[in-house]
Amino acid sequence: MKIDKLINKAKLLRQKTFDAFIEKGEAHLGGSFSMIEILLTIYEKFLKKDDKFILSKAHASFPLCILLKEKGLNPEIKTHLEIDIENGINCTTGSLGHGLPIATGMAFARKKLKKNGKIYVMISDGECQEGTTWESLLIASKHQLDNLIIIIDYNKLQALSTLKDALPLNNLSNKIKAFNCNCIEIKKGHSFNDLIKGFQKIKKTNKPNVIIVNTIKGKGIKEFENDTVWHARQLKGKEIDIGRKRLNKK
Repeated sequence: MKIDKLINKAKLLRQKTFDAFIEKGEAHLGGSFSMIEILLTIYEKFLKKDDKFILSKAHASFPLCILLKEKGLNPEIKTHLEIDIENGINCTTGSLGHGLPIATGMAFARKKLKKNGKIYVMISDGECQEGTTWESLLIASKHQLDNLIIIIDYNKLQALSTLKDALPLNNLSNKIKAFNCNCIEIKKGHSFNDLIKGFQKIKKTNKPNVIIVNTIKGKGIKEFENDTVWHARQLKGKEIDIGRKRLNKK
């Protein structure tokens, strides 16, 4: 899929996700909108038949479920995902910090069984404050899991706080490299050109690959961007009008 089509697809996915927030009466808008370009890059450019994708930051599941529906599957649109392999949900996630350990186990099993295919897992930056994340990196490094691709949605906000105020992740790339991982950093996480170039740097060098993607929480609705209140907040009243205007919906 060409860049202009990806840009248009991202716009449409934000619109559909926004409508789903209103219909369902709940919204994790910030984290959902920060990852849309990443999600489309994975699914439209890199994910192959034998690969699997796990969304660990499952509170942002609406755009994933909508994208899977567009591909002919029928996952239930819900905030926290329950395993439904036939419909593209490869893991039950919701309690943050669980998706990466499970993905690591999947990648390890494939390596031992000499099976093809990569395991992609997207985690939040807040999950990098959890011990299971770093334990998983130690295990992935020890067992040389170069079939494991870890994507960090690095929007620098968590729940009702900034990372800086809650628990800073200074020099995140250096921390990851210290765990003997191949680390790729993408500075413009909403640029398909930059995302594609970044994902093309994935290496098969007996190391897990970690991609840090710098994003903007709430990307696409300027009034909501980088605002902790939009981690989880129901849309109502003038907020709906603001969102529709920014997303060019009538």
